[in-house]
Formats: sequence, structure tokens, C-alpha cells
Amino acid sequence: MKSMTGYGRATSAIEGFSLTIQVSSVNRKTLDLTIGLPDEWESLEPAIGELVRKFASRGKVHVDIEVTGDKSATEATWDEAAAAAALERLRGFAERQGVAFKPTPELLWQVANSQRRASEFPTAEAAQAPVVETLTSALRNFSAMRAREGESLMVDFIRRNEALHRLVETVAARAPQVPANYREQLLKRLREAGLELDLNDERVLREIALFADRCDVTEEITRLRSHFEQFTALLRSDGEIGRKAEFILQEIGREVNTIGSKANDVTIARAVIELKNELERVREQIANVE
Repeated sequence: MKSMTGYGRATSAIEGFSLTIQVSSVNRKTLDLTIGLPDEWESLEPAIGELVRKFASRGKVHVDIEVTGDKSATEATWDEAAAAAALERLRGFAERQGVAFKPTPELLWQVANSQRRASEFPTAEAAQAPVVETLTSALRNFSAMRAREGESLMVDFIRRNEALHRLVETVAARAPQVPANYREQLLKRLREAGLELDLNDERVLREIALFADRCDVTEEITRLRSHFEQFTALLRSDGEIGRKAEFILQEIGREVNTIGSKANDVTIARAVIELKNELERVREQIANVE
């Protein structure tokens, strides 16, 4: 199991430049990938996207590729020939204007700076291999963090699944008593109303039978037990879990709602409320799972 929240970073050098790649993600139902990289490397975007998809199938993932020049690259940007040519043009201009030309250190500095040669930025072709290698390292760190987060979520899910199971078993143990309790309450109300009816009276038996049929939650409990088994097996499986888990939780929610509407009993009603609360917590957490 992997969380959809993660971060990974890796650095390397490329032709006198420093390459830094960061990968981060938050939860999202589908894979929403954005890539920030130098304009000169725009052609690398498809390869970057393909590599990211090997590590992430869900989540809002952002890849940031930053390139900066190091000190040695900056010092190597002087273009002495261009600066000398510019200085010679200034000398000729001054002579044509009848002005004595005596270059000062300040003037030399200004001319040299104006003729700095920008460091040659690596081409996309030259950058592809270093970018892929560095991105792979960043993605491995990113995936490791998501796996660690996933382990914590796994522990929490197992604990909550067990709590859900206990609540359902509470309902299962209480459900057979509901018709008997209803029968006693019915007879009590009839007696209080001055209507003495025999327990074997056909009308009483029919009413109790109809009530027992309406409040029978045997099928719902059976399906819930099956859903819990499926959920536990899914949590322990490899690959994508999130979407399948969301479907199972949706089915669990339907069964719980049905029990709540059918079971006319205070103890079961309380258990249903707790089931819904616990189920909502699981749903919130499963939204963070890939």
C-alpha cells in the first residue's frame, strides 16, 4: 500500500551546471501530472511523464527540474576577443571625435561585462540521460516516502476494519432478540389499551411475523462480513488499492444504511451510528491511498 502524499529530491551535475529535481504529490482521484522544466528541454516532457507513471498511478504529482550554473561556469564566461573588439571600436570612435582615448580600469570592467558570453546551456539531447538518471533517483526517494506513509495507513485501516467488524457482530447478536422484544411491547400496549389478546391469536401472530420480516437484517450482515473480508484482502494486496477500496466502502455504507432503516431497536441504532462514524473515518483515509 502506498500513500498519495510523498516527496523526493535528487541532484547531479551536467556540463558545468547543477541539476536539481524535486517530485511531490498530494491526493487526487486520478493522476494529475505537472512538470516544470527549462524551455530548452521541453522535448523531454513526454519521456519524463512516462517515467513518472511507472512510480505513480494516482495523485496530483508535480515534477520540478531546476538548472543553475556553478562558480566555475560563471568564471568561464569571459569573451576576451569580443571585449577587445569592442574596446578597439571605442578607440576608433574617440579618435574620429578628436578625443584622447585613455581606458581606465572602470571602463575595461564595463566593456568586459558587456561582452560576457552566456554559458552554453546543455541541449535537450545532451540532458536526456542525466535528467532520466536524476529523476529516477528522485522518484525512488518519492516512492519510498509514499510506501512509509502507506505502512502507517495500513495499520490504521486494519484497526478500523476490526472495529467495524465488532460493531457488525454486535448487531448480529442483537438482531434475533428484536422480534421477541417487539412481541412483548405489542402485548403490553394491547393490555394497557384494555385489549386482552391471546399470544396465539392469528392477528398477533401475523403482526409479529410481518415485523420480523421487515426488521430481518440477516442478508445485510452476511454481505457486510463478505465486504470486510474483501477489504482486508485488498489492503494486503499489491498494486492500486484506492479505487477498489472506495467501491467496497460504498457497498458497506449501503448495507449499514439498510440495517439502520430496518432494525427498530435502540441497541442496533447506536451500533449503526458508530458504524457510520467509523466508516466515514476510513473513507477520509482511503482518499490518501494510491
